[in-house]
Amino acid sequence: MPAIAAKRTIASHSHSHPSPPLRKSPRRSPNSTPNSTPNVIRKALIPQFSSLSAPLVDRCHTAAVKPNWNPKDGEQLKMVRLALHLSTAPSSVLCREEEQNVVLGFCKGCVEHQKAGSLYICGCPGTGKTLSMEKVKDQLLNWATEAGLPQPNVLSLNCTTLANTSDIFIKILDLNQPQGKKVSATPLQQLQNMYSQKSSIKNMTLIVADELDYLITKDRAVLHDLFMLTTFPFSKCILIGVANAIDLADRFLPRLASLNCKPIVVNFRAYSKDQILKILEERLNELPYTVFQQQALELCARKVAAACGDMRNALCICMNAIEMFEAEIRESACNLNTSLEEKSPNLAAAPDCIEKREFDVVRTDHMSLSLSKTYRSPVVDTIQALPHHQQIILCSSMKRFLGARRDINLGELYKSYVELCKSSIIPPAGILEFSNMCRVLNDQGLIKLGQAREDKLRKVSPKIDEGDITFALQGIRFFQNCLK
Repeated sequence: MPAIAAKRTIASHSHSHPSPPLRKSPRRSPNSTPNSTPNVIRKALIPQFSSLSAPLVDRCHTAAVKPNWNPKDGEQLKMVRLALHLSTAPSSVLCREEEQNVVLGFCKGCVEHQKAGSLYICGCPGTGKTLSMEKVKDQLLNWATEAGLPQPNVLSLNCTTLANTSDIFIKILDLNQPQGKKVSATPLQQLQNMYSQKSSIKNMTLIVADELDYLITKDRAVLHDLFMLTTFPFSKCILIGVANAIDLADRFLPRLASLNCKPIVVNFRAYSKDQILKILEERLNELPYTVFQQQALELCARKVAAACGDMRNALCICMNAIEMFEAEIRESACNLNTSLEEKSPNLAAAPDCIEKREFDVVRTDHMSLSLSKTYRSPVVDTIQALPHHQQIILCSSMKRFLGARRDINLGELYKSYVELCKSSIIPPAGILEFSNMCRVLNDQGLIKLGQAREDKLRKVSPKIDEGDITFALQGIRFFQNCLK
């Protein structure tokens, strides 16, 4: 229809103004006006501009170009899982350009001036520290080649893989020591001797030690000795330590400063909502189909940023949402088959209508459920294990707390409880039994009971979040209408 409309517009324009030739406006190029360009050409043009303004192109054309995915297609499902998998390294580490430039600039200075140095990278888990270091290593090696400088020897290791913490010195020595030499000194002593005198070795050694806090021993000797390797007059060591412990620098920097080997500290902050959303969109833009509702991705980004800012959590939550979507499709197909069997066995034998339906995308309700399971509070398990009448009391209290601007007393709560029971044709408990159940809820830390001469006058106030009550009871049919 858009193409036909465009042709009609041009035709009417030519009838009313036959003489002037058509002039192309610089703002209305084929690249920015999909209605004026055939789909084949438009699809061919989009990749050319994706490197310049990928988010803009994708946001403008996703709905028009990308069809909804088919979760029953094994190949599509495999591609989606691969795009969101933790082990899939993105082509570029987004939202960490500033930190990468700081680290790369530090390494370039060390290589160019043949000067040792140390740097400490800290940040919460899932903030792109390890990925950024991989990119920095590649960029440094490429820069050294282009600049005509000797490429540094690179040692990347995860300290948790070391059998003994002191084995890190063996790894470093293997990069520098000529083969065949046997000496009685320890690897650390050999490195200290090597860096204390001028040698013919021109190549610097870049050491990226991930999970650096694993090297902390009782006397902290290994960690101190490692950083001190950068202080020797002829040291060729560029040390980059990576750890999740933000306070590691505060605990050890004073001691390292006294040893004249205080490292530069680069802090990787937790991802914000916009950054998480941008990274998710970048991964999904590689796919030729739409998998998630945009609001679902925004919900995921907002919740993860508020909780921890861990990008790995965001990817896992998206994967779980996909699994819930698949389960919903299987359940719908099963219910449809059952319905067809009841109506006509012949229809059930060939349910073509199931295959012909247009598959939806992962919606906000799938994402919401995945988020709830990921950040599930222990209080939820406690509420779900309560007897039925105590759950009704909690539901009644939640409705009263939402409507009242002050604490309510036990008598008012009892009235709400009785009304809820009667509306569901459930015999309510007496006031004495009700009071005892409220004491149990108070002992479990779910509500707070004040002191009063009479039970009916005791103040009741909430001690748990209303969202925990809603999530705990939403799966019980009795409470579905009460929670609305």
